[in-house]
Amino acid sequence: MPTDAAGYSAIVTNFESTNHVELVDGVLKIIVSTDSAGTSLSGDAVTEGAAALRSVNAGDLRVGCVLLVGTGANFCAGGNVRAFASADDRGSYVRAVADGFHAFVLELAATTVPVVAGVHGWAAGAGMSLVCHADVAIGGRATKMRPAYPGIGFTPDGGMTWTLPRIVGSVRARDILLNDSILNGEEAVRLGLLSRLVGDDIIVSEAERLARAFAAGPTSAYRGAKELLAHSEHRTLAEQLEAEAVSISAAAVGPTGREGVDAFVEKRRPDFS
Repeated sequence: MPTDAAGYSAIVTNFESTNHVELVDGVLKIIVSTDSAGTSLSGDAVTEGAAALRSVNAGDLRVGCVLLVGTGANFCAGGNVRAFASADDRGSYVRAVADGFHAFVLELAATTVPVVAGVHGWAAGAGMSLVCHADVAIGGRATKMRPAYPGIGFTPDGGMTWTLPRIVGSVRARDILLNDSILNGEEAVRLGLLSRLVGDDIIVSEAERLARAFAAGPTSAYRGAKELLAHSEHRTLAEQLEAEAVSISAAAVGPTGREGVDAFVEKRRPDFS
C-alpha cells in the first residue's frame, strides 16, 4: 500500500471499471445493489468488488477510500430470496452465495483505507452486515436497518454475529438479532450502527463527498489509526500505549507526518498528494 496520498488516481494493474465497481478520484466505488432483483445484494458486485479489493490489499491497486452505495430505492435489501427459492439444491446454492459474500467481506475488512457507506432506504440482511463493516456510515431519518434473517428462517451471514456485538454490545445484539428488530435512522445512530444522519436526499452525495475527502487525506495516518483500533480490544492499556508510541513516532518521520507538521507551523493547508 502507498505511504501517502500520491498516486491515488493511478491504476497500477489492468483494473477496469465495471457495472458495479469504478475508481474515480482515488475512490473505489462499489455499487452493492441496483433496482434489478429488488435492490437485493448483487452477485456481480460481490465478485467484482472482491477482485478489486484483493488488488487493493495486495498493493497492486492504489486507492484512498472505499465507498459502498446502492443505486436503487435502497442501499441493499438483503440476499436474493427469489433466487434461493428457485435453486434446485437450496443448501448448496446458499452456501456458495455465502462463501462468495464472505470472500468480499474479508477483503473489505482487510482494507487499510477508510470504508464509507451511503445508507439510504433499507439496509436489511446482507445490507445491514455490510454497514457493520464500514468505518463511517452515512444515513438519514428514513434509513431503516433490519437483520431480516429470522423472517425467512435463516441465520445471519456476512459477519453480523461478529460485528454487531462489538458495536452495540452482546445483550443488545441478541435482542436485535433474535427479535429481527427494525431500527430507524435515529436509533441506528444512537447505537453506533450509523455514524451520522443527513437529509435523506443527500445521503449518497454526502457519502461521496466524504469519500473524496478521505482519498485526498493522509492515508498513512488513516492506516495507522485503523491498525491501532483493530488490535486495541486484545491488548492491555500498557500494550496499546506502547503500540501508539511506536506508531506516532514512525508517523513523525514519514512524508505524511513531515508535511502535516510543516504545514501547521507554516500556517498553510497540508498537501498530502
